[in-house]
Amino acid sequence: MTINALLRTEIADFPATHGKVRDIYDLGSELLIVATDRISAFDVIMPNGIPDKGKILTQMSLFWFDFLGSKVKHHLISADIADFPAPFQAQSEVFAGRSMLVKKADVLPVECVVRGYLAGSGWKDYQATGKICGIELPAGLKQCEKLPEPIFTPATKATSGHDENIPFEEAVKTAGQDVANSLREKSIDIYLTAADYAASHGVIISDTKFEWGQLKDELILVDEILTPDSSRFWPADKYQPGRDQDSFDKQFVRNYLETCDWDKTPPAPELPDDIVSATREKYLDAFRRLTGKEFSV
Repeated sequence: MTINALLRTEIADFPATHGKVRDIYDLGSELLIVATDRISAFDVIMPNGIPDKGKILTQMSLFWFDFLGSKVKHHLISADIADFPAPFQAQSEVFAGRSMLVKKADVLPVECVVRGYLAGSGWKDYQATGKICGIELPAGLKQCEKLPEPIFTPATKATSGHDENIPFEEAVKTAGQDVANSLREKSIDIYLTAADYAASHGVIISDTKFEWGQLKDELILVDEILTPDSSRFWPADKYQPGRDQDSFDKQFVRNYLETCDWDKTPPAPELPDDIVSATREKYLDAFRRLTGKEFSV
């Protein structure tokens, strides 16, 4: 059976903002966020998507919002299409399972990255400076080695191009001292809780990024959380420091693209069917392991 990827949504009289993955509809005091099946790599959207990816991401975020509900406030109002405006209900085959009705918050312009392991841009930074975002680390650490304790490494939220890692002091200048301190404390706390749970299900959360918003002077989690698009997930039974790890995230797509004759600027090459299928299965595997459920369309 061929499953088509949903690459874009449109609703008359409801203008949408189209991001790398999400279509966001402004409903006034609320937003309706739709996770499409688009996939980006190196900040470029691929011409073809991963079927059901948006549904998997949404269902995983819903799982984590529920799991963390007693620990942190978040923007979710409902994922039940019966609670959406009538035009969205009329296209339930498009919007059901991949959409969230959420509170509208003032999103802070800081990506809140928490790293528990030495990977990605953190590994490159460490190799060059012995630090990540100005944080001194012990000498002699291996690639993908577990850090002595998780570290908060904020990044700029770029509207175009690549986000850039910044020292904590820059986050303070952007958000203010008290808010930056809260972002660090809350982000690390959530990471530790989620990483402990994931470890008990055979998954290592190497690192993840959170987005926070302010609503009536209160910090709330917004956007997706702890998904294969916002995190590095590794199978614990195959973990071995000193090398790249097997992963459940879109690193698989990045690795494929590194083998292509592509300069990482638009337009991106179309992903072959076998890469699409294997990527979909990695997302599904992460979903099954972390939620303990089978994914249903």
